[in-house]
Amino acid sequence: MNRYSAPMPDDLRHFMRARSVECPHCRAHAHRPCTTPSGRRLLPEPHPQRISAWARTTACCPACQVEPGVECHLDGWPLHDGQVHPQRDDEARRAAL
Repeated sequence: MNRYSAPMPDDLRHFMRARSVECPHCRAHAHRPCTTPSGRRLLPEPHPQRISAWARTTACCPACQVEPGVECHLDGWPLHDGQVHPQRDDEARRAAL
């Protein structure tokens, strides 16, 4: 066993997974923290748009029955600002554990 290994809390694991995609809000590169609009300050948590982008790339949506990589929709129209249904976010969190 590695002397540096330790169990990772579930909420931290979720946000680390969300960092594996580029942030559509602040354009932070994959595996880098989100920043303020000026890029001077690093944020402790990813933007909600980044979490949605991560869920969109990793999970199917139980609400609108779309595959990973496809935007969630409501009556044929994409959700506002690239959001995902809460069920898809839950599905992505379960898959990350």
